Amino acid sequence: MADPAAQDLLATVGLARYLHDDSEGTIHLELGTHHPGAHGGLEMQLQVVDGVVDTCRVQLGLLHRSTEKLFEARDYRQIMMLANRHDWLSAVSSEIGVALAVEQATGIVPPQRATWMRMLLAEAGRIGASALFLAALGVPGCAELRARWASWQEDATGGRVHPMINRIGGLEHALPDSAVAELLRIAETVDASLASWDADIAERSELTGLAPVSPAVARDYACSGAVGQASGLDWDLRRDDPYLAYDALEIDYSTPVLEAGDAAARYRSLIAGMQVSTTIIRATAERLSEVGDQPVNVQLPKTLRAPETAVHISTQNPLGIAGWLLVSDGDVMPLRLKARTPSFAHLQAMQFALAGTPVELLGAAVASFFFVVGDADR
Repeated sequence: MADPAAQDLLATVGLARYLHDDSEGTIHLELGTHHPGAHGGLEMQLQVVDGVVDTCRVQLGLLHRSTEKLFEARDYRQIMMLANRHDWLSAVSSEIGVALAVEQATGIVPPQRATWMRMLLAEAGRIGASALFLAALGVPGCAELRARWASWQEDATGGRVHPMINRIGGLEHALPDSAVAELLRIAETVDASLASWDADIAERSELTGLAPVSPAVARDYACSGAVGQASGLDWDLRRDDPYLAYDALEIDYSTPVLEAGDAAARYRSLIAGMQVSTTIIRATAERLSEVGDQPVNVQLPKTLRAPETAVHISTQNPLGIAGWLLVSDGDVMPLRLKARTPSFAHLQAMQFALAGTPVELLGAAVASFFFVVGDADR
C-alpha cells in the first residue's frame, strides 16, 4: 500500500531547471557557484517521505554529445580535441589517456622529457580540479588557488580551459622553465594550506554522516578517486598499475583510506590527494631537470594508421579512474574508442547514497560526489 506521506519530486541541476516550470513537483538544487556539476544539466527522480529522500533515480543524457561516435569519424590526430572536451576538469589527463592508447597501438614512444612534462600537467590538473570542488563549498583560499592554477595552465599551454598540448608522440611544445617554477610555488601554497582546509571540513557538521556510500556499493559501481577512497577502496593506478613514469619515482602514492564514506570523508580524501600531487610535482620537476634539452615529440608519418589491434589504457584522472578501449581495423580512424569515465560511476552510486538525505541537504550531498555532467553524458 502506498505511503500517503510519500511525494514524487523532480530535482534539477544546472540548465535542467529551465526545462520545467516551478511547480510543487520540481525543486532546483544549488551546488555552489563554482561547482562543475552545475554546468550542463542533470535530473533526478526522487520519492520523498516526510521531507527525507526515500529513493533516487538519476536521469542522464541531457548533455549527451555523442563523443564516442565522433571518435569514429575523426583521424587519430583529430580525436585529441574530442578527448580534451568531454570532462573539462580532466582535460589534460583525458588527452594523455587517448594519446597513450594510440601510442601503444602504433608503437610510438614519446621522448622521456615529454613523459615527465605530461606528469606535471596531470598533477597540476588534479590540484586545479580539487580546488574547484573545495571552492564551491566555500573553503577559504580555494577559489584563489583555482584562479591561480588556471592562469598557470594558460601560461604553460596556451589554453586556460582546454589546453590541447598533448599530441600523439609527445607534446605540442615544451613547458617553459617559468611555468615549472610557478607550479612548484603553487605546490608550496597547497602544502601550507592542507591542514586548515581539513580543519574547515571537520567544522562543517552537516557533512558528517551525509549521503554515505557503503564499501559494497562503492565496489559494485567501481567508484574511484576521492569518492572510492572515502568508502574504503584503496585503489590508485599510479601505484597499482603505473603508466607514464610514475613507477620511476620513489614516493608513496597512498592516501588515508577512510571508512565512513560520507560527504565529509569525500572532501577529506580530496584534500589528502592534493598532498600526494604536490609530492609528485616536486619529484617530477627534479627528474625533468636531469633530462636536459630533449625534444618533446617525435615526427609522425604524414598518414597515421594503427594496425588491426585492441588496446586498453587506464589513467588516474582528477575525478577518478578513466579507461580507454581503442579498437583499430588498420584505418586512419579508430573503429571504436570506448571511454569509461568516473563521473558516470559516481552518479550511479549516488542514487543509493541519497536515501535518507533530508531534502534541505540534498544540494550539499550531490555536490560531494565530484562529477562533471559532460563526463557522464559523453
